[in-house]
Amino acid sequence: MKLTHRAQSVEPFYAMAFTQRAAELEAAGHQVVKLSVGEPDYGAPPSVREAMREVMDGRPLPYTPALGLPAIREAIARFYAERHGVAVDPARIAITSGASAALLLVVAATVESGDEVLLADPAYPCNRQLIETFGGRVVDVPTTPASRYQLGAAAVDAAWSARTRAVMMASPANPTGTRIPVDELVAICELARTRDAWRIVDEIYLNLADPQPDGSAVPTILAADPDAIVINSFSKYFGMTGWRLGWCVLPPELVAPVERLAMNYFLCASAPAQMAALACFTPEALALSEERRRDLVARRAVVLEGLARLGLPVTVAPDGAFYAYFDVSRTGLDAWRFCERALEEAHVALTPGRDFGTATAHTHVRLSYAVSRDQLDEGLTRLGTFISSLRSR
Repeated sequence: MKLTHRAQSVEPFYAMAFTQRAAELEAAGHQVVKLSVGEPDYGAPPSVREAMREVMDGRPLPYTPALGLPAIREAIARFYAERHGVAVDPARIAITSGASAALLLVVAATVESGDEVLLADPAYPCNRQLIETFGGRVVDVPTTPASRYQLGAAAVDAAWSARTRAVMMASPANPTGTRIPVDELVAICELARTRDAWRIVDEIYLNLADPQPDGSAVPTILAADPDAIVINSFSKYFGMTGWRLGWCVLPPELVAPVERLAMNYFLCASAPAQMAALACFTPEALALSEERRRDLVARRAVVLEGLARLGLPVTVAPDGAFYAYFDVSRTGLDAWRFCERALEEAHVALTPGRDFGTATAHTHVRLSYAVSRDQLDEGLTRLGTFISSLRSR
């Protein structure tokens, strides 16, 4: 029997591969510091956990509408109004099984075979696989520290071709933790809009972004481009990774097609997760989520100081999410070998740049500081010992 080309050619998600190896080491009795996966250690707010316990009381939990329960779509719309001052019609919000499902549905609805989609290099690896699954061609646009490893309007314009159908961006981004300046993001979207191309903006880390100089929250792109496609999730800001619940905001013409695709691909997102997630939008849960965001900023400072001390420069300081993308060139190892040896010798799990593109594949490594301060301190101490051992050889 023959496998499809798609199944044979798809790249692994290397962050998960290193996590799997870390689990094997733990099973063998080693204590591993896991800095490889973007998974907040704080979990869902207590009110959400309590809401889930209440939901799981034996009541029937039938399928929800394909686009999600009206109550959770309305709650998200209120959140946009209160946090970002943007009016979003709940009818344009689709609830999905995590942001990954939202991305899959959006790509299925917008990308035809042969279409080109512009993507920053480095960028989240699964986006490439989704685009290629539907026959699209990823055009990796190299970025530099000068652009904070993000797309700019000039770079998008230079990479544009007659086959460009969409620009996919993330702000803040994985793996760098950097965001696109608001004016630049608006300029990119305006350029794409005037050329009749889709603007797909991943905002799953938006609410973890550092406030603007005046203290206000970084705005959603919907404030400037109401017809952009926006992806978001309960995983990061609310700490609900394993709950697999996300959403997308769609332009009106995509709502019905995405609904039909969702019916066929997934039926619906988890009913109890949707019901419990309503508790995310209580004042108590939102205040706690903001407190956790501030703690991540403090963790970031520990990581940046520690990596600088070890001679592992973070080329561009992050201003959102919970990642530091650092250069290992001075160690004499490429990124893959550095991560392999750090895991096997120091029992510290990291993610090599190969996951995120080609421009920094061999020079850079991603560290997630979504773990406790104690784990960060331990991980940095172990990396220091590991690097000292390299220098003494």
